[in-house]
Amino acid sequence: MGNTDYVYPSENVERTHRVEIPPPQPFIKTFLYTLKETFFPDDPLRQFKNQPASRRFILGLQYFLPFLEWAPRYTLNFFKSDLIAGITIASLAIPQGISYAKLANLPPILGLYSSFVPPLVYALMGSSRDLAVGTVAVASLLTASMLGNEVDANENPTLYLHLAFTATFFAGVFEASLGLLRLGFIVDFLSHATIVGFMAGAATVVCLQQLKGILGLEHFTHGTDVVSVLRSVFSQTHEWRWESGVLGCCFLLFLLITRYFSKKRPKFFWISAMAPLTSVILGSLVVYLTHAEKHGVEVIGHLKKGLNPLSITDLVLAPPHLTTAIKTGIITGIISLAEGIAVGRSFSMFKNYHIDGNKEMIAFGMMNIAGSFTSCYLTTGPFSRSAVNYNAGCKTAVSNIVMAITVMFTLLFLTPLFHYTPLVVLSAIIISAMLGLVDYEAAMHLWKVDKFDFIVCMSAYVGVVFGSVEIGLVIAVAISLLRVLLFVARPRTFVLGNLPNSMIYRNVEQYQNAHSVPGILILEIDAPIYFANSNYLRERITRWIDEEEDRIKSSGETSLQYVVLDMTAVGNIDTSGISMVDEVKKIIERRGLQLVLVNPGGEVMKKLNKSELIEKIGQQWIHLTVAEAVGACNFLLHSCKPNPSKDESSGTWNNV
Repeated sequence: MGNTDYVYPSENVERTHRVEIPPPQPFIKTFLYTLKETFFPDDPLRQFKNQPASRRFILGLQYFLPFLEWAPRYTLNFFKSDLIAGITIASLAIPQGISYAKLANLPPILGLYSSFVPPLVYALMGSSRDLAVGTVAVASLLTASMLGNEVDANENPTLYLHLAFTATFFAGVFEASLGLLRLGFIVDFLSHATIVGFMAGAATVVCLQQLKGILGLEHFTHGTDVVSVLRSVFSQTHEWRWESGVLGCCFLLFLLITRYFSKKRPKFFWISAMAPLTSVILGSLVVYLTHAEKHGVEVIGHLKKGLNPLSITDLVLAPPHLTTAIKTGIITGIISLAEGIAVGRSFSMFKNYHIDGNKEMIAFGMMNIAGSFTSCYLTTGPFSRSAVNYNAGCKTAVSNIVMAITVMFTLLFLTPLFHYTPLVVLSAIIISAMLGLVDYEAAMHLWKVDKFDFIVCMSAYVGVVFGSVEIGLVIAVAISLLRVLLFVARPRTFVLGNLPNSMIYRNVEQYQNAHSVPGILILEIDAPIYFANSNYLRERITRWIDEEEDRIKSSGETSLQYVVLDMTAVGNIDTSGISMVDEVKKIIERRGLQLVLVNPGGEVMKKLNKSELIEKIGQQWIHLTVAEAVGACNFLLHSCKPNPSKDESSGTWNNV
């Protein structure tokens, strides 16, 4: 683009800065660059550059099997720490696994199976040192809710079990596919506010459903909403068992006290971690010694010994239940991914190391695929178990291997000891764990910082509690997407003013001492210009001009001559946006005004040039900074004016 000159009273002064058009690039090069930035922002191939073939092969193996990277540096001191951490989280994983399997309406033994195979797979493929793998309450509740709408777990337990394996398989395929195809950004649509509300709502529903175990009820609603649960509870007051209620409240109080103590004294974290297993042992002893199972206290009953049986032949891959299994797998897979990756990233920040989100997705996917073949249901990285793992001083993923081996010994030798474990203790364990998911402090923070995020949070909570888990999730995601669309369709525009004694221009609403420049309206567009917002921007710019002219008439100031559009924040523009700029130019010219553009980005300049809009506007009306544009306009206001018969070849203005 050529230089733009201005004619001063006695001399020509060349403009110092100009906005340049980037050199043209081949379409394929631009397309590949955009593709790389969209799907490969972390540039995973950079480590393979300038490496021999043998080294690239090793790096490729390390990418998909991260344990090959840290295993050669593993030391005995690391093992001591991982051994303690692994045994500690196993003491939590065993009772939680049994409890969450019951929550999913699955045989309790599946909770132990799911704490054996998936942790082994994750230890080989996961990139987090602190994540402890296992079943989670929210995914268990989703499984029970979505599969329960299709098949009754009591009437047809075999089909229900097979559908659970199938849903786990499709969850794993979905998770691994997201990682391999670099589509992890899909999970980002679950905003922080959505997760806070959804988790709190799910925790509330889970706690309410545990009233069945606490009160010793045999018949209970299949609905998850609060109305159905409370109606079921209070319509069976004659069925309440005081023995079960007293036992459940005592153990719940014990669990809450140990959690409070460990929270106040972090060095004693192991007290809270051991409390669930201690509750199981004490509860089993109480039932065994008092024969409470004969007085309304339900027990787990027989758990068969032995390791995970294969279930690959049990997958349901044909209609009419295939659609339900796929839908359940995708939804539970998304939720478990969001929770697992968020937990892993949180602890990695504490220890100052990086985890690869796409690697984590592949690891989660492969461990769930392997789990579906070995009688496991959905697993991820739960916060409670990972927090215990972190506090116990784990160094690597070997703590998951230690936990899995501990669970293996339990499956081989100790399962008969759980025969007398009361279900009410499992309910107390679930309630105590779920109370930690109701993060009211985070909700209050949302209210303080961003009211719209608070609305998203509460929508998710209300949808889960009064509707269903799926309804709450859909409502929250829909509102979050609506907000994104509103940001795109209604971008912010500001009037800029000059800060006294400076060349700086800022939003006049934010900076009260910023004053407008006589005869010049300066507007800033704070978003890319697309088809979704081009009409709005045209109307908004026109309205700004109307308001400025009305203000000038009422105040008697210098009449408006120039409209300056600061396009610094306009990173891109499409054909609808280009048409909008052209229409704005015509509207401004019909009013006898001049359009001035400031600092259009490289992509914007390329498209303005290709559409020949730069020639229509005139290169002399495109400036690098607002200060430069205002200076040029001020000079023309006070000493000369534009002449439409400008000599295009010289790029000069005739003096008036």
